[in-house]
Amino acid sequence: MKQIIILLLLIIAFFIGFGKYQEYKRYNSPNVDYKTTAKIDVNYHNKEIVFDYYKAVEELNSFVMLQWTAKDIDVRTPEDDDYETKNSVKKYSDKLATVKYYETILENAANLKAKGLSNQEIKMIEKKGITLEALKKEQEHNSYKELIKAMFKEDKKFYKNDKSALIYEVQKLLVKNGFNIQIDGLYRTETSNAIKGFEEKNNLFADGNLDIMTLNLLLE
Repeated sequence: MKQIIILLLLIIAFFIGFGKYQEYKRYNSPNVDYKTTAKIDVNYHNKEIVFDYYKAVEELNSFVMLQWTAKDIDVRTPEDDDYETKNSVKKYSDKLATVKYYETILENAANLKAKGLSNQEIKMIEKKGITLEALKKEQEHNSYKELIKAMFKEDKKFYKNDKSALIYEVQKLLVKNGFNIQIDGLYRTETSNAIKGFEEKNNLFADGNLDIMTLNLLLE
């Protein structure tokens, strides 16, 4: 009789222990929180993206925990292949994709900032859909345009055999636009004719004199 009582107590203890284990397992999914090795830009120019990223991570973690505690489904490493599990895994994949989408944006911004770019420059890259190299070329070209414009004076007219750095740069721009002239900074008839030809080609008043409208078109 004593042995039977001991056996019954062992069986009861087993079921109590098993129940406690199931309860522990239900509410203690290991490593449930999403973690990333990516370095993200928390000072990204669009604060909504940063907010949406953290929100998406929180929603992902909550979903994983809910599926574990309510349905005993580990959507990260599912053991079953039934419809409910597949449906949960599909939702998990969608939520994870959203996290990765925001994460990629913020990681790319962090990499660009590591190369010395500002929020404004990163915003410009994203808006125009260009590469870092293309942005640098555009910035260099804009600086060049400003430099050439600073050299130009509206009331200044070139005369034969005038020589200057501005004439040299204008000749380079004319050659770039298909005119076969010598680049020496010396204002001669061929340079004047090339300017006139460029003006005709672009529906400007063709007088062969360099004005701001002609210069702006040459610099495009």
